[in-house]
Amino acid sequence: MLMKRYLAANWKMFKTAEQAHKTAKDIITNIQAKLQTNDEVIIFPPFTALGSVFKVIQNISQIQLGGQNFYPAEQGAFTGEISPDMLIDAGCTYSIIGHSERRHTFQESNDFVAQKVHMGLEKNLAIILCIGETLDQRQNGLLEKTLNSQLDSVLNNLSPSDIKNRLLIAYEPVWAIGTGKVAQKEDIREAHSLIRSILKKFLEQKSDIIPILYGGSVKSENSSEILSLDNVNGVLVGGASLDAQTFSDIIINSK
Repeated sequence: MLMKRYLAANWKMFKTAEQAHKTAKDIITNIQAKLQTNDEVIIFPPFTALGSVFKVIQNISQIQLGGQNFYPAEQGAFTGEISPDMLIDAGCTYSIIGHSERRHTFQESNDFVAQKVHMGLEKNLAIILCIGETLDQRQNGLLEKTLNSQLDSVLNNLSPSDIKNRLLIAYEPVWAIGTGKVAQKEDIREAHSLIRSILKKFLEQKSDIIPILYGGSVKSENSSEILSLDNVNGVLVGGASLDAQTFSDIIINSK
C-alpha cells in the first residue's frame, strides 16, 4: 500500500475567520484538480477560524482540518484552553502536538506533550507530534539524545494498537523554524533515519507505516528536494502556507 504524502499548513496566530476562509478557498481552487491520489492536505488555522475553513473543505476528502493544540482534559476550569472534543466538534480530524513554540515559548515538558498525544489518540484524532533539537543541542552532539527523549516520553506507554494509523511525526529543527534557514539534505536524512530507528525500537514492524514529516522553513523552492529524501513522507509548512499561491505551489510542484 502506497503511503500518503502529507502536506500540512500551520497558520499559527495569523488570519481572521474571513481571511482564513478566502485563503482556504483559493488553495482549493488552485489544487483540487491537481492533487495526486495519495495526497492528504491538512490545514491548521487558528481556533477562531476553524468553522470558516471547515465550511470550505468539508466535502473534499483529501483536505482535512486540524487544531494547532489542545489541553488534555475533557472539560474544566482551564481558562483559555480548548479540549479534543471541541476540536472534533469544529470538524477537526487532526491536531499538532509538541510544536517547538509550545515546548519553548510555553515551556511544555515532554511528559505534558505525551499526555496530550495519548488523549488525542484516545479521542481518535490523528496527531502530528513535533520533535526536534535546538542549535545548541545539535552543535553539542545531542541530536540523538534529544529525539530519543522526546519520543520516549510518548512511546514508552503506547502500544501499536493504540496508534491505529493515527500518529505522525514531524521533525522540525528548532533553529530552522521561521528563520529562513533550512536543514541540509544530510541533516534531514540523518534525523529522519534516527527517528525511524527509534520508532522501530518501540513499535517494531508498525514503525514502518508511521509517516515522518519535515518542518522548518519549507518553501516552494525547496519542497520537491525535501520530499524526495528517504523517510520524508510530507512537510509541515509554516510561513509559506499563509499565502494561498505559495502553499499551492508546494503541493502542485512537489512530485
